[in-house]
Amino acid sequence: MNNAKPDLETELTTLRLALDGPIATVTLHRPEVLHAINGVMFDELEGLFPRLAADPEIRVMIVTGSGDRAFAAGADIRALAETDAVTGRAAAERGHHVFGLIHSQLERAGKPVIAAINGAALGGGCELALACTLRIASESARLGFPEVKLGLIPGYGGTQRLTRLLGRSRALRLMLSAQIVDAAEALRLGLVDEVVPTAELLPRARALAGAIASMAPLAVAGVLESVARGEEQRLPEALATEAEIFGRLCGTADKEEGLSAFLAKRPPVWQGR
Repeated sequence: MNNAKPDLETELTTLRLALDGPIATVTLHRPEVLHAINGVMFDELEGLFPRLAADPEIRVMIVTGSGDRAFAAGADIRALAETDAVTGRAAAERGHHVFGLIHSQLERAGKPVIAAINGAALGGGCELALACTLRIASESARLGFPEVKLGLIPGYGGTQRLTRLLGRSRALRLMLSAQIVDAAEALRLGLVDEVVPTAELLPRARALAGAIASMAPLAVAGVLESVARGEEQRLPEALATEAEIFGRLCGTADKEEGLSAFLAKRPPVWQGR
């Protein structure tokens, strides 16, 4: 795997960035605290996400944690201990903004984000995984929302994204009980999309990323756009959105190339136009 290109180089202290063709892998790296998310990590994610979204060579992104003990063990507890009503609200809004960049910039640019969940993904760490497009977990993964034990609620989008993903009852059960579930239960609930042996986690995430990156880029972007817009619309309006995007794609060079390649039984060469 190649190091970051010069135009993406930055002074990262809590993250590691590696590029492999069209795939960018961002690794959370605060091993001494199991990659707990603090203000510096938020700053670095906020600076990095838009640059990855703007890079035309990057097609898919993977987010993971270094080692195999944790994806991210949550928010920084010491920082939380110092919050009051005003600074606490600001911290939640900061989390909303940074995690929201996955949707507003990366996915809007047609770049899905895969969470490769290794070990613990708790609290804010689980909220980061929920913000991603897809989630693959290792067999040793543990996921949950322990915030009520601390007198808090999930504050980085968890109450909303978890409910939309699992439904009201299942989401409330997890959050109100502070239950930590293993990978098998997370898969059964729909919290993750796939579970693999620990040694196969990153290879599987890269294989999935590679499969997505091999597809027509405008079509991948179109699927993400149609789903994102449709989630905010009633069904008739959402279907109109789908028809609009389908029609737009029918006028692209990539659509012509995809059909020609299929009929000629050859690999397509996408132009992204």
